[in-house]
Amino acid sequence: MSLDRGDNIPAAIWATAFGGAGILHMVRPAFFDNIVPEELPGTQRDWSLGSGVMELGLSTLLIASFAKPQLRPVLGKACALFLLAVWPGNIKMAWDWRSAKPIARAIAFIRVPLQIPMMKHALKIGR
Repeated sequence: MSLDRGDNIPAAIWATAFGGAGILHMVRPAFFDNIVPEELPGTQRDWSLGSGVMELGLSTLLIASFAKPQLRPVLGKACALFLLAVWPGNIKMAWDWRSAKPIARAIAFIRVPLQIPMMKHALKIGR
């Protein structure tokens, strides 16, 4: 698999996004605890930290894919699946914030449908 500069853009975007989100999960886990659905087994903190570890791992692998582009097809799928897996948290956040101030509520609600184009964009990593 050979890459031109344009092929690196989705990987760079997602490496940055997942890296930043992963760090936030580690330094401010309480925020993320609140959006973990209570129905999941284990503690909300376990899920918050676990998803942060996943994001940091995906970010690291995406950075590694600049040297090893053959990683990209599986990474694109892994990133899209991860975004699918955390979607219930976005839905819970929108529900929980339905009475929040208008800007916070709008942000929470817009994240739900935006997850679909985000997953599609993540799949571009592997193309």
